[in-house]
Amino acid sequence: MVFITRLISITNFAVATSALGFQVFVLYPWHKELDEGFEALKKEHLRVLDAINKTANQPHITAGKAADPAPARSVWDTLLSGFGASK
Repeated sequence: MVFITRLISITNFAVATSALGFQVFVLYPWHKELDEGFEALKKEHLRVLDAINKTANQPHITAGKAADPAPARSVWDTLLSGFGASK
């Protein structure tokens, strides 16, 4: 009976040590890498939103007259003009 109890205790210790090692050496560094990636993605998203807002707030000139402040432009046109590109 003592042998079985000792074997269960050693098995429990081995499983717990393996789980802790996996968390420390695999999951934690991966978590840091994902966190850095999400921060970069967030900055890129804010940069794109800022470019879209700047483009949407610019006055549009048509034949020497100021055009309607909310012209009928597609989202695609707004995105492309925000990056200095055209169709």
